[in-house]
Amino acid sequence: MSLSRKRRKELKRLRSSAEDLWGNQQDVLDHASKVAREASRQINLLTQEEVVPRVRTGYQTYVRPGFDQARSYARNAGDQVERTLGSALGSLLSIGDIANDTRVRRAVERVSPRAAAELKRKQGPGVGTYLAIGAGVIAAAGVAYAVWQTFRADDELWVADEEPGVASDSGSAPSPVI
Repeated sequence: MSLSRKRRKELKRLRSSAEDLWGNQQDVLDHASKVAREASRQINLLTQEEVVPRVRTGYQTYVRPGFDQARSYARNAGDQVERTLGSALGSLLSIGDIANDTRVRRAVERVSPRAAAELKRKQGPGVGTYLAIGAGVIAAAGVAYAVWQTFRADDELWVADEEPGVASDSGSAPSPVI
């Protein structure tokens, strides 16, 4: 394909302009990369100086007292359940001891011989024993669950000093944040 001299000059000028444009674009992209790296570094510094301390103070001011209060409520509830169940079990055991007392048996025999025969025949664990055991198991499970929730919550709210995904300035260029 033969081109006229005029067309060759125009193509040569066009090629020269395209190469100049390509060089200018490379310079612009290089400058934009430098600006993005500096912006990323400044964002990291701003985060360390401003955001992390505010998050820490917010945690110490708002979140931690709530968890401490919840922990104390759980402890108090556990103590209250322990006291209540202890009293109830003590009462049940004392009722059982009273029912097994010989003086009470003799008094029941005098009032009703049929009830006395029923008391003699019925020995071993009854419905009350199973109810007391079930209540104790449920209370122990409740206290264990409250303690587990209290200790589990503290692990989830830990705020790290340094974000794990933040790249350092030691070599690799971080992706620009826009």
